[in-house]
Amino acid sequence: MAITVFVETALQDDVRNLVAALNAHIEPLAPAEYNFCLKVEDMADDTTTVFVARDDEGKAVGIGALKDHGDGLGEVKRMFTLPEVRGQRIGVRLLNAIQDKARVSGHKKLVLETGTGDGYAGAWRLYENAGFAKCGPVLDYLESDYSAFFEKELVMGGFEELLK
Repeated sequence: MAITVFVETALQDDVRNLVAALNAHIEPLAPAEYNFCLKVEDMADDTTTVFVARDDEGKAVGIGALKDHGDGLGEVKRMFTLPEVRGQRIGVRLLNAIQDKARVSGHKKLVLETGTGDGYAGAWRLYENAGFAKCGPVLDYLESDYSAFFEKELVMGGFEELLK
């Protein structure tokens, strides 16, 4: 199956359906006050870029977003792939697209909050394999047993990596 990642508006049925599926997946994993769900309407603002993974028939099979917090800081939000396509590296493609956009937009660092427990094992692997490291609470999130935090410094241009 060929997968392509596009920047799209959040205000469409495909995105609403993916967000609803994501919310249904995470809601049973933590109390409501620890589910930090960015709503579709909030994803449509000027500070958020939405990425949609589509299969070769045009079906939306995954989603992710980059939220700009200013001062070179971006946040990875709403990462999700449909259960029937997991294991096909769609999350990797979405995360790579987010990181590429972040670099082009001048972000120096990406952060994210995700859940804990078995329901998030795949997400943790995705972030760690992409070079994200666990850290303490980021932005205005509070430390809890239900949240894990990751961060990644972004290398700009490519030459900086060679100079290390």
